[in-house]
Amino acid sequence: MRRRDRSVLPLPACGERVGVRGPLGLAEISGNAPSPGSLYDPTSPRAAGRGEIHRRSFLASLVGAAAAWPLATRAQQGGKLPTIGFLGSDASAWSPWTAAFAARLRELGWIDGRTITIEYRWDEGRTERDAEIAAEFILLKVDVIVASGFAAATLKQATTVIPIIFTLALDPVGAGLVTNLARPTGNITGISSQGPDLASKRLQLLGEVVPALRRLAIIVDVGFPQAVLEMREVQAAAHTLGLGVAPIEVRRAEDIAPALEALKDQVDALYVVVDALIAANRSRVITLSHRAGLPTIFNNRGFVQAGGLMSYGPNFPDLFRRTAELADKILRGAKPGDIPVEQPTKFELVINVTAAKALDIKVPESFLALADEVIE
Repeated sequence: MRRRDRSVLPLPACGERVGVRGPLGLAEISGNAPSPGSLYDPTSPRAAGRGEIHRRSFLASLVGAAAAWPLATRAQQGGKLPTIGFLGSDASAWSPWTAAFAARLRELGWIDGRTITIEYRWDEGRTERDAEIAAEFILLKVDVIVASGFAAATLKQATTVIPIIFTLALDPVGAGLVTNLARPTGNITGISSQGPDLASKRLQLLGEVVPALRRLAIIVDVGFPQAVLEMREVQAAAHTLGLGVAPIEVRRAEDIAPALEALKDQVDALYVVVDALIAANRSRVITLSHRAGLPTIFNNRGFVQAGGLMSYGPNFPDLFRRTAELADKILRGAKPGDIPVEQPTKFELVINVTAAKALDIKVPESFLALADEVIE
């Protein structure tokens, strides 16, 4: 952590201009000479005894301002741009979201390579990489870390000093990332994707497209606790709807193919619990589920654009724009533990009618009218 510079700044001479650099430029303070005989002229009898008071007041205000300068300003004073360490699952799958993140930062005055540095790292679904990347960020002395909810627990263990912003956290409280959404405390805050809370809604929508749905498969990375929490919510919702459930537990990319191939003719649809492992193997999951003749439902449009049947969940680009806003607040001096964890406000239903035709599914017109996007 960078220490605040609490040294006393020299009083500017008359006519001297003192520069104070912030994240967006140089502010100037002018030491203009007082007019002779004025209240502030130290040679004036009226000002005798007051000059030192004004001097001390001015010095105190400058020292107070220096102590309050945010992370970004202190980083620039140290000769480097403020730095964000960004940890995601897969560069290709995340590209629309990182674009939204960078675009919102630019709108807020943070331009990569000019006013800020963003160090992107990708674990490619291998959670063992998260600890290595966390150690790298600490060595780089980044000012803020932005990471998927999948990696946030590892980062939280790695540092209690560097501010952490998680995004796409399925269940921040259930996963132990924070104890309270309104006041997370510590060095962490972020945005939830409300994964478990949306399980029942997804099953209802899936049933409208697949009316013959009787038995549901759920693919889940059991090595990721937040994914297991969502699976349990899906199981509970399925039982309420009278559906049979076949959990498919995977831990590695190599587990996906045999698990999905064994499902052919055994279930009517597939619910995909998305985490880092699944996101990094998006094409594999979609290809194998089509081969098995399984309708699929996901949590975001990226899977549907890549060939999946349908998705319902938060608007992910919007979540990443809001993540950029949290980063902006912290770079300007806010403490992450004082910033409430945010919830999604925009949700979207996306359907791929080309995938539906390949699966011999006729999507009702009433359902298409409800969709936020229809991919043809």
